[in-house]
Amino acid sequence: MSKITFILNNKVVSTTQHPTVRLIDVLREEFDYTGVKEGCGEGECGACSVLLNDRLVNSCLVPLGTVHDQKIMTIEGLSETPQGKLLIESYSKEGAVQCGFCTPGMLMASHSLLNEIPNPTDLEIKIGLSGNLCRCTGYNMIVNAVRRASKEGVGLW
Repeated sequence: MSKITFILNNKVVSTTQHPTVRLIDVLREEFDYTGVKEGCGEGECGACSVLLNDRLVNSCLVPLGTVHDQKIMTIEGLSETPQGKLLIESYSKEGAVQCGFCTPGMLMASHSLLNEIPNPTDLEIKIGLSGNLCRCTGYNMIVNAVRRASKEGVGLW
């Protein structure tokens, strides 16, 4: 089996897993990035969201072979950045975290949205987060957290 090499959270890594193995499985089982959650396994809930070349994707739908020579960022990598730290703080201040299962995917979606639209309207926030499901918060606190991060993070995105 040939080696698949990619950049994971700013580090070059390689694996010899089969190219059809799902990215989520490799991230969790081989590299121990357990912030990537499997909720549905069908690309509907967003719990497995990662950035692939700075674009939000559901890692449960990504075959490993497609990430060769690509750049992947998980919630663990995002949390090390100024943007990630601000998002985490904003979610905390707004009470946007309850059980926490959806939070990594929500944070990844929030970051992706703010990269595209640094000062989004509430409607744009709702659309930007629409690929992520939360069963606990009712979403209002999450929208407030993204709005807070946008205002406090002027110039970060």
